[in-house]
Amino acid sequence: MSQIDWIVLCLTLLLILTYGLYKSCTSKNLEGYFLSNRNMPWYLVLLSIMGTQASAITFLSAPGQAFTDGMRFVQYYFGLPLAMIVISVSFVPLFSKLKVFTAYEFLEQRFDLKTRVLTSTLFLLSRGLSTGISIYAPSIILSSLMGWDIFWTNIVMGGLLIVYTVSGGARAVAYTQQLQLLIIFGGMFIAGYYVVHYLPDGVGFTEALKISGASGKLNVITTGITEKGFDWKDRYNIISGIIGGFFLSLSYFGTDQSQVGRYLTAKNNTQSRLGLLMNGLVKVPMQFFILLLGTLLFSYYQFNKAPVFFNGAVVDKAMQTSYAPALSKIEGEYNLLQANQQQYSRAFVASQQDADKLLVQQNRKSMDALQKEYRQVLKQAVPGADTNDTNYIFLRFVVDHLPHGLVGLLIAIIFLAAWGSIAAALNSQAACTVIDFHIRLQGKKHDIANEEDCLREYKVSKYYTLAWGIFSIITAELATGMGSLIEAVNLLGSLFYGVILGIFLVALYAKKIQGNAVFIAAIVGECIVVLCFLLDKWGYIGLGFLWLNVVGALAVVITAWIIHKILPASEKAQPVPVSAE
Repeated sequence: MSQIDWIVLCLTLLLILTYGLYKSCTSKNLEGYFLSNRNMPWYLVLLSIMGTQASAITFLSAPGQAFTDGMRFVQYYFGLPLAMIVISVSFVPLFSKLKVFTAYEFLEQRFDLKTRVLTSTLFLLSRGLSTGISIYAPSIILSSLMGWDIFWTNIVMGGLLIVYTVSGGARAVAYTQQLQLLIIFGGMFIAGYYVVHYLPDGVGFTEALKISGASGKLNVITTGITEKGFDWKDRYNIISGIIGGFFLSLSYFGTDQSQVGRYLTAKNNTQSRLGLLMNGLVKVPMQFFILLLGTLLFSYYQFNKAPVFFNGAVVDKAMQTSYAPALSKIEGEYNLLQANQQQYSRAFVASQQDADKLLVQQNRKSMDALQKEYRQVLKQAVPGADTNDTNYIFLRFVVDHLPHGLVGLLIAIIFLAAWGSIAAALNSQAACTVIDFHIRLQGKKHDIANEEDCLREYKVSKYYTLAWGIFSIITAELATGMGSLIEAVNLLGSLFYGVILGIFLVALYAKKIQGNAVFIAAIVGECIVVLCFLLDKWGYIGLGFLWLNVVGALAVVITAWIIHKILPASEKAQPVPVSAE
């Protein structure tokens, strides 16, 4: 990057940090640190929810996901609007009435302590792993730009985020996310403009879409139905998106403290519901346009020279080995095919004939085969290197082609997205650890009127935030080679979210089922989910990860009902269920 890019990057980040810390002046107690004193308006709730979702992974990996696999990933979000309605009706009034700090406090009142602790543990484990991947995402940028070792880059990036989160708490997260999102959306729009602007004469937005469509990248709606019936292994289709996406969204927004903590900051139920419902309206089109940027980027590289592999740092290392001649040979062949692709693409845009379209498709398949061969050689040349370059496609375009100054802004955007989502995650993990474990297992109750206790708990919360930050850095060190980060983080969530959701579904809608039954069912359900994941990985079954959310939730509900029926009456006696009425 140029000097002006570094200036823009540093000034943008410094502005956000300063603004967030200034706005984070709050009461030194848990109510202020974790829930911003419950006084946020709906639009800040909305921005905080969106900012927590829109991590660096969204803006770094999603365009690359569309570049390689098309826009069908957008179907993953089709169940989200319906989930927002259910949460607004069932979850929000309950949490608001009980004045809980974490969603899992309700489970002790509804069931028992062991169910609360188990559910909170599942959340902490899933969120801790996902946060590590979110730290790894911006580390990729620094590592690629500076040539730094990814190990030390993760430590630097994680350290900055820990300082930011420990200092500010929920209020800093909420207020900085409104600025972050404005800068992010503006920057992504500018990037999209330049992708189209750099297309050759005679090729505009419409022609770019035609090229993407001819190559199968505009697959917004897919059914997953083949000649042999429904393909359960197909990760993204309208059926898995609506059903599996609904269960995942319901769990993520209804039971994941990183999201629940965002709308618990609202002034009242109406403000919480408005924030959630607006998120349901905005999220799908937002993700659509981010993916559309990836397809436009694909079209751009059909008319312009593209690297055979987008992670230049790995290529540089490989070229220092004995595999350099083999890599150069493949790259030469790829460049020849690429020259043909530019010719075929221009011809197709001009004629719109099926014959020219077929040439584009066939030549693209040959290019894809060479890229696959190139990655295999890279894997031999640099053992342990990440040979999936999906996460580097958008970054490579930004660095190579955007004007000076704008490069720094776009890099800052990815950092800002990381800071917003990771800060919210660390804040929620600390909240669960303090409320569900530290205070509760000591046999105490939080008393907001006791200033001495509040100050002590406030200080303890900062230590737990630090601890979870360190855990996430360790996880980030293990994230290399996970492929598309946006897929990896959702896969990790799907291993736990269905079971957590199942526990809450029983709590809300099956009033007669009590603690012992649901506790056992949760353990059984988690074992079933892990078994399904392993059987899919080993090739014994075909099951896309979105369906793991459905499997987990149904396994808990059905198993809890069965156990409830066979338990003796003495084992069923529990506290009176809590309701939102």
